[in-house]
Order: sequence, then structure tokens, then C-alpha cells
Amino acid sequence: MNADNTSRRSAAAWWGLALYPLALSLALFGSTRTVPVVRALGVALAAVLLAGVVRRLPLFGLVVVLAGTTLSIPAQPSGPPWEGSGRQVTLLAFVAADVVLGYVVAQRPRSQWITGVVLCALVQFGAIGVFAETQNLIGGATIALLALFVSCMIGLLSSERREHAAAVRSQAVADAVTAERLRIARELHDMVSHSIGVIAIQSGVAARVIETQPGEARSALEAIEATSRETLSGLRRTLVALRRAAEPGDDAPLAPHTGLADLDGLARDAGLDVSVTREGTARTLPQDIDLAAYRIVQESLTNVVRHAGVDGCRVLVAYDDDALRLEITDDGARASATVPGMGITGMAERVSLLRGEFSAGPRPEGGFRVAARIPVPEAGR
Repeated sequence: MNADNTSRRSAAAWWGLALYPLALSLALFGSTRTVPVVRALGVALAAVLLAGVVRRLPLFGLVVVLAGTTLSIPAQPSGPPWEGSGRQVTLLAFVAADVVLGYVVAQRPRSQWITGVVLCALVQFGAIGVFAETQNLIGGATIALLALFVSCMIGLLSSERREHAAAVRSQAVADAVTAERLRIARELHDMVSHSIGVIAIQSGVAARVIETQPGEARSALEAIEATSRETLSGLRRTLVALRRAAEPGDDAPLAPHTGLADLDGLARDAGLDVSVTREGTARTLPQDIDLAAYRIVQESLTNVVRHAGVDGCRVLVAYDDDALRLEITDDGARASATVPGMGITGMAERVSLLRGEFSAGPRPEGGFRVAARIPVPEAGR
């Protein structure tokens, strides 16, 4: 279909070029009683037939319009009242060339449109010098110069707007790519760092009790195996999702998404004594909010394992009327001047993308506190 449209447009363009001389002849000789202004208007409007050629070859189209208009001036019918005044009035038909020049300036590279400006100026000023009456030379040249200036300014403004729109589109694409990379980085960081933390805790337990409590060591090793398999499965799903991103027609779900429904299992596998408290009526949340909340709790538990030096923490999940509140606290001793790492930065980014509020820092009474408030859209209440 596209090939057919292209060939039809190409044929229409060349037919317009072939009919252009006929249109000029009809405008000039169609009636001996036509006033000069109407002849000039007809010569200018005949250039509409060249629209297809101008779109494909703008500079060539400009040359054709200039040639047709210039040849139309001395081709005026002879005899009163056309002799003299008719030729001068036909100079107005160069407005069609000015319109084409504006298109050349807007669409073509600088070297081509400069050539078009020089060519247009030479032809128009030459025609004015030859065919205009002496007392009208300065006025005609001034009008021609202003017309050239206006067409060039309009073309330049159009070109700048097009370039700006292209730059905005390119920036939007770059921002989308960056946002997607950050999202993938957050997912991988939260998933892998939590799993490594669990593996580190369980392997330490297994190493300490492998001789005295084989059953406990076996449970720790089973937890390590389960966590490793789950992490590997998550990485595979992420890689498959990245590959499928290039296939717009493939919208099949990869796996059930992770959310607050899995919070008890997360707390159980963390290797900590986690106290989970829920306030309000639990309800189904939008997938992005549900996943973000799960990742925030997951990363907070990972930080407790790595930095707090305690065996337990508290998790609060509150379902308010218009928002979801999370609070993870511990009683560990962490330096108050600790620079936020990737985990806290990732949590803050997740909440910010959902237009929520996030805070993380030491508590006055000791320990550390992570708090987030994520608005829930009306559809998710």
C-alpha cells in the first residue's frame, strides 16, 4: 500500500510539472480582456501544480517557478492596454517563487537554501530592472527585497520549530531509556542484594551448627537453595522481559508479580525476627504500588541484616483511605552521618515515581527508621 501511494504521488508530481506550461498559457492568453492583476494572479496560482515537485526537489521546483514567471512577463499579449503596464504588473507573480523559497529554507540544508536565496534575488531584481518603469524601480526593488526577507524568516522559524520538536522527541526517548535502566537497576539491586543477605545469614548459621545441630544446618542449607533458585528464576524473568520488549505483540505475562501478599514469606526467609503489623483493611493494590511496597520492605530488611547488628525489626503496613503507609524500624546502632547508598536511593526513587513521600534515618531513641507514604489512586481504593 505504501509503495502504491508513493508511485501515485510521484506520478501526480510529474503530471503537475507537465501541465504547468499549459496553465501559464491559459492564464496569459485565455482572454484578451483580462486585467493585468488577474493575469499576474493566474501566473502565481499556476505554481500550485508544482507542489509535488517542490516537495521532492525543492530547489528544482524553485528554478521552474522562477523560469515560468520570468518567461511570462515578456509573453504578455501586445497592444493597448497591455503593453508596458501588463508586464510590470506580472512581476507580482514572483510571490509564488517567494513561497517556494520559504519552503526551501525550511526543509533543505543551509548550502541549498542560500543558493536558492541568491538565485531568487538575482532573477527577481533582474526582472525588475528590465521590465519595471524607471519611476517604479526603487519601490519594486524594495517590495521584492521585503518579500524575500519575509519568506526567509518564515522558513527559518519553521526549520527551528521542526528541529526543536525533533530534539524534544529525542530527549523524551533518552529519558524513557534512562528511566527504564534505572527501573531495571532497582529491581536487580533489590532482588539480588536481599537474596545475598539471606544466603550470607543462613550460610553463617549452617557453618556454626553443622557439627552440633545437623538438622538446623540442613534447614539453613535448604533455605540457601530455595533463595538461590528464586533469585535465579527472577533474573531469568527479567532477562526474558528485556528480550520481549522488542516484540510489541507479545504481551503474555511472565509470572505472577511480587507484592505485599508475599510479605510473610519474605519476613520468614530474612533470617530475622520480623514483627509484621497491619492496620486498616487490606485490599488489592495497583501492581506498581504493590511491587514498590514489597521492594521497600525487602530492601529495608536487607539493610537491617547488613548494617543494624540486631536480630529483629518491626514492619508496619497501614491501609489508609487514600494511601498506603509503610514503616520499618529497628533498634540497631548505625552512624547518623551514614551516606545513603543505592538501596535507600532506590527506595526514594520508587516512592517519588509514585508521587509519594519517603524518609529514612536514625531515630532519636536509637535505631533506624524507614517510612513511606504512597497515594493510592481512586481505582485502587
